[in-house]
Amino acid sequence: MTNREAQIFQWIMENPMISQEELAAKAGIARSSAAVHISNLMKKGYILGKGYVTSGPDYCAVIGGAGIDIGGSPEEALAEGESSAGRVVRSLGGTGRNIVHNLRLLGVGTKLITAIGDDDYARKIIDNCEELGIDISNSLKTVRADTAVHLYIADGMGNRRLAVSDRRINDYLTASFVMPKMEMLNKARMVILDTSIPEETIAMVCERCKAPVFAEPVSAKSAEKLLEVLDRISLVVCRKSEAEVLSGIRIQDKDTLERAADIIMEKGVKNVFILVEKGVYCACYDEQYMQSAGSSEGQVGTNGAADAFMAGVTLGYMKHLGVRQMAKIGQAAAGMVVEVEENINPQLCVPAVAERAKIEL
Repeated sequence: MTNREAQIFQWIMENPMISQEELAAKAGIARSSAAVHISNLMKKGYILGKGYVTSGPDYCAVIGGAGIDIGGSPEEALAEGESSAGRVVRSLGGTGRNIVHNLRLLGVGTKLITAIGDDDYARKIIDNCEELGIDISNSLKTVRADTAVHLYIADGMGNRRLAVSDRRINDYLTASFVMPKMEMLNKARMVILDTSIPEETIAMVCERCKAPVFAEPVSAKSAEKLLEVLDRISLVVCRKSEAEVLSGIRIQDKDTLERAADIIMEKGVKNVFILVEKGVYCACYDEQYMQSAGSSEGQVGTNGAADAFMAGVTLGYMKHLGVRQMAKIGQAAAGMVVEVEENINPQLCVPAVAERAKIEL
């Protein structure tokens, strides 16, 4: 599904009786062009017949951060107190925004609830979401805070070593702001939370949401926000340090890694993916194993790869795959991201992921 097709498909899901003229007006294209996109969606099986009866992926709702990442990579070893020559990369970021961006590239309809300021960074995020067909109509735009910024320093291998995140704007994503969106959230296939949002909001969504809730901590400290609601979370993607917080034990070897996954499941999480240097440790009620990373995957958790992993796992869940296949899709998506400097690989798509994962999608 192309970006334009996904955008049109999203509008059709929201209003199955929408006319071709209305679709063309929304997209800013000719009616004949809209008809071509609809024909392509029918050929691909997303639209089944008259009245725009739809199939295929429903929308996924994400509540989380959106902002700008500014990163520096030195040409040589960093010297304390001195300026180092290197490259500075600016890219759109935020865990929530990264996840929906990856999902859109994988053809999944998305709705993002985030908070942005009234500044140039916000306008870049809005333009990008419109281009991709990401629905941000439920998001907050405020003049009371600046759009989030993540500032990091990477080593020569691209691994982020030091970082400072100013995401105070996410504090405005309060439970009272999100609560009126519950009808939309309840109709989603799943709701994904990143832990940059307030703890009270996470608790409210987990208590009231009828759709499966997924979670991705953005740091070990913020993982603490999930401790009281793990019994309401269907799937979690976390790094080793975050898994230590969720389980309450230190992970030192394979045995403690397995025990940490067991504890997280005992607390109620149905599907656990722990991202480690050599791969992903996966666990569900009937299966628990280490999925090693191939040479093309790189280290999951670097340069937005964890967010791509979540998107891949979500796609696998929507297609009713098991955790082993979900992990392979996630690793394939993550592997594509570590090949680029930015948080997103624009070449990410279902055929590329399916080929890497050796899974038919």
